[in-house]
This record gives sequence, structure tokens and C-alpha cells, in this order.
Amino acid sequence: MKKKPPVKKGQQVELEIHSLNHDGEGVGRYQGFTIFVPDAVPGDTVNAKVISVQKSYARALLQSVITSSPTRIAPSCEHAAQCGGCQLQHLQYEEQLKLKQNIVSDALKRIGGIDIHVLVTMGMQDPWRYRNKAQVPVGLENGTVRAGFYEKRSHNIIDLKCCHIQHPANDNVVQTVRNILQQLSVPVYREREHKGLVRHILARTSFTTEEVLVAIITNGRQLPKKQEVVQQLKDSIPNLCGIVQNINNRKGNTILGNEEFTLWGRPWLREQLGDLQFHVSARSFFQVNPLQTEVLYNKALEYANLSGTETVFDLYCGIGTISLFLARKAAKVVGVESVEAAVHDARENAKVNNIENAEFHTGTAETVVPRLFKQDYHADVVVVDPPRKGCDEKLLATIAAMRPQRVVYVSCNPATLARDLKYLQQNGYNPIEAQPVDMFPHTSHVETVVLLERK
Repeated sequence: MKKKPPVKKGQQVELEIHSLNHDGEGVGRYQGFTIFVPDAVPGDTVNAKVISVQKSYARALLQSVITSSPTRIAPSCEHAAQCGGCQLQHLQYEEQLKLKQNIVSDALKRIGGIDIHVLVTMGMQDPWRYRNKAQVPVGLENGTVRAGFYEKRSHNIIDLKCCHIQHPANDNVVQTVRNILQQLSVPVYREREHKGLVRHILARTSFTTEEVLVAIITNGRQLPKKQEVVQQLKDSIPNLCGIVQNINNRKGNTILGNEEFTLWGRPWLREQLGDLQFHVSARSFFQVNPLQTEVLYNKALEYANLSGTETVFDLYCGIGTISLFLARKAAKVVGVESVEAAVHDARENAKVNNIENAEFHTGTAETVVPRLFKQDYHADVVVVDPPRKGCDEKLLATIAAMRPQRVVYVSCNPATLARDLKYLQQNGYNPIEAQPVDMFPHTSHVETVVLLERK
């Protein structure tokens, strides 16, 4: 018979924090029972209040730090304690990098049973102001328009004037749109009632061209005082290249809808990675940290180890960013992406860069790749960069059946990465090395590139 948990909801406990979990929460033990405490770091002794109890663990909120860890620092952002955007601002950056290396290593061993060399996380020299995209919810409180990120564990909007991980131009867009909505009395979305109009503000800024693209996401097509909104944005935002209105009238947390109108300018900005040019629209998937994106893609290119004779499959290719990096070193690149608009952008980006040895197919990878395999397509190298849920098993089976020499797996989720590597290991591929890359400083997220070779 299993013992009952030694804590109950509402109980105050004193804990020594010995590690961090994959969400960046402190891990302590009370009478041998695991308790997770957000905002606590290894080396802390804390007083925490239990908020939920499960069979094998509990969660608690930090009440006070009794003894502070030598790795604990004061957050740079005044909203860090409330905002759910950054989980690790209170931890020294060098320790964040060690944590992310440990998260990847632990997931591979625990979930995948894979014991390979996990390299030191590749960090940033200046881990601030790195995001090229902001998408913030809009709300109304006592007649005042609010725009910012959600408070932890709630949908209450923290009205942000500045976000330390955003490009300053994105901060300016958010503040400008918020003020225009207030001044012109444009209706703001009320989430609980699914009524009102403006739901989110999206800003993209190019680090290389400094162009700024603004998207206003609305719960309906009609935008009151549209011309005034457009004119004020043009007057207030330097380097503005386009304003779009995106329509999302669905309930739920999905930010962008499928319908979009250009209100002014063009619906994309120019971005550059290395010597490659890209057109990036509001709905494009484009890595949010351009400096680290080059680090990530160069590592993927190194692992692909191309000589110029290979056919490479780039799966979940988005707007063709990795594809075009690979195309300059390969005989042929075949990109597969489920979002039709992204495939259109990928083809345009190939034209912009005068790359003629890349072709792009629309559809889910688990549908398109088996079809191409039956049509005698063959890959010498496969690169996959799936969403957080990882790869479909049908796709992994087809990759194994194609027998490429190497597979390069780019992942934003160590848990699904470990699961998929385990399958590939059982079906003919040896994981050789894993390289974590810190794409998202001060958050618990980590990107990883893994090299696998055919047995």
C-alpha cells in the first residue's frame, strides 16, 4: 500500500532546493517527497506554500527565501516576479546554460535511454533584447487598454511598458498601438465573453534591415477608424514597412487566424541570416532570435556534413530558412511544410537568393514523405525541425526505410526529442552527439541539434 503524501494543500514547508526541473522550477524534498517551487534556485533554502498535491509530487509557491543561493541574482525586469514570460531571470546566466545542458541530458537518458555526449550549451554574449517578434494580448481594465504578457498561472494582462528580451522597436509598437486604441476608443476583445474586437498586437523587427511589420489581430473584419489607426502608426513608428490586419474569430488561445488583409505597405519585412535574404510575414515561422539562429543552423549544417553531391530532405521546413542554408552545400534540397502560405514564402525566398536546387512540397511530413518515397525520391541526409509534439511515428518509419546516411534532428522539446531518438535508435540509427543552443535566454526553453548516423 502506497504511503499518503506527507503534505497537504495550504501547508507551509521549509525546503532546501537541490536542482531545477525542465520548466525551470526549483526541486526540493519534504520527508523524501518531491515538491516543485517556481522562482527557487539550487542552493536556496525557502519557505513555500503548497498549492496542489499529486500522488508522487506537489507544487508550492515561494513565500520567502530563508538562505539565498550564491547563483541567485536580482531580475533585471520589474515585472519578472509576476510575468509568465521569463522563468529564469533570477538565475545567473552561466547557471542557466548549465541547466539547459542538464535538461537535455536528463531527458535523453530518462525518456530515451540514450547516453550520448551532450555538449555545453551555446549561449549568447549579450542575452538581452534578442527577440525579433512580440505578440501580446490586449485587454481592458476599468476603461483603460492594457497590453502585455499574461501573469503567471492566469489570463490577467500585465501592462508592460518594456520587455528586456524584446527588440526595443517591438516595445515601441506595443505601446503605440495600445495608445492609439485608447485614444480612438477602438473596441478591445473581452476574452471571457468572446466579444469586442482587438485581441492581440504582433510586432516583427528585422535585426539587419531594421524594418518593422505590425499586425493587429481582430475578432472580426471591421476595424473602426481604420484610416486614423493606419495614419497614426505611420507617423509614430520608424522604419515601418507594413501594417496588416489578421482575422481570428475563434475561441481559445490560438493567436493568429488564416485570413489577413494588408492595410498599408507590404505584408512582409526583409530579414537576413548570413548572406541569405528572407521575406518574413506576420504568420511566417521564423526563429525569434536571429543571432542564435545562425549558430543553430550552422551546427545543423556541420552535422549534415555535405559534400555537394547529396539530396537532402528538410522536413517541417517553414519558409525555407534551413533549406536554403543546406542548398548551397547540397546537390538538391526537398522541403516539406504543412502551411501553404509558408511554402509560398519558401519558394519566393529561393528566388530572392537565386537558389534553383530547392523544391518545396505542401502537406504534412507524415503524408508527403511516404508519397515521395514511393515515387523513388531518396534522401542521403534528412533534417527534421518539428513542432513541440515531435515527429509522427509514420514519418520516422519512412525515414528509417529511406536509409539516409545521416539524420539531423533539430528540437525545441527535449522530451519528444528523446522519444523520437529512441525510435530511430531501435530502427537503424545511432545518436552520436547533441548540441543545446540557448535560443531563449532567461526562459526554461532550449533548442537542441542532434546528429544520428546509420548503423
